Amino acid sequence: MSRSVFCRKYKQELEGLDKPPYPGPTGQNIYETISKQAWQAWTEHQTMLINEKHLNMMDPASRKFLQEQMEKFFAGEEYEQAEGYVPPTEK
Repeated sequence: MSRSVFCRKYKQELEGLDKPPYPGPTGQNIYETISKQAWQAWTEHQTMLINEKHLNMMDPASRKFLQEQMEKFFAGEEYEQAEGYVPPTEK
């Protein structure tokens, strides 16, 4: 049986994650307040940022940048976009 959460990104009751995506308080907060739909949207955006901005996930500054962008993304604030990204066209 799936669980639902009031998603702080989409401001409605949606299906919740199956487990916290990170250990500790950050993961628990995401688990309790972010929907599967919002988490999927974030992971796609995060991948695009990592690729387009050539972020090194071994670099603490890159991880901090992504953490800040994730908070903005979920809070509905302005967040970093991948400059020059052109989505693939449908065939």
